[in-house]
Amino acid sequence: MKAIIIFFIGLLTGSTVMAQHAKFITTGTIEYDKTINMFAIARGLLNKNDVFSNQAFEQYQKNQPQFAKFKDKLTFNKDKTLFTTERPNDVVIFQANPLANQYNTTYVDFSSGMSTILRSVQGQDFLVKDSIRKIKWRIMGNTREIAGYTCREAHGVVQDSIYVVAFYTDKIWVSGGPESFSGLPGMILQVTLPREHVTWAATKVDLVSVPETAITPPQKGKPVNHKQLVETLRAAFSPRGTLGKYQLKIFTL
Repeated sequence: MKAIIIFFIGLLTGSTVMAQHAKFITTGTIEYDKTINMFAIARGLLNKNDVFSNQAFEQYQKNQPQFAKFKDKLTFNKDKTLFTTERPNDVVIFQANPLANQYNTTYVDFSSGMSTILRSVQGQDFLVKDSIRKIKWRIMGNTREIAGYTCREAHGVVQDSIYVVAFYTDKIWVSGGPESFSGLPGMILQVTLPREHVTWAATKVDLVSVPETAITPPQKGKPVNHKQLVETLRAAFSPRGTLGKYQLKIFTL
């Protein structure tokens, strides 16, 4: 009987140790699907008085899928993350949709509080070095299962008007996420911008050891800080009216 009791105590102790260990995940890779509702974005940018554009949009809806998907990857260790995006060849874009043309490489160093982002904007590369973006989050009570992890919901606002719905897991002790979304008590596995019609959702988490050499900042591009980037793009996009304002918002997201 004593041996049985000791056996069960050992099982419970081992389970506790494993559970505690699971909470201290600090290195690995995460694959995300970025899903864009192409029809909703195009519809929002249409000039209702432009007959040609409306006819072109009708043809676009008939011939193209409503949702475009991109594959992204986040590599992380205990104090750094590197987010990269792919450049698919099979996505047909309507009205120069900036979300479908947004190819960033985002490096974040939590120990220094700085980020380095390579932003490719219509053929021009900018190397944006600045402090990590601060997001005022409000943690909610809802949970959702994402890529095998129970995640808690949080809401925030960026650029004063873009509403953000995120789901994070406290099993991964790194305050990172896709693109430059961060600042929650754990890793963000899903981000949705409801009014912008885009979602980043984790599909796979690999808990592998990541060497320091695998997480390094991008190097190419015109050096600017975030404010300088906004000023440069505002001057370029302002003459484009509604489309230009939308492009400015997305390319500086």
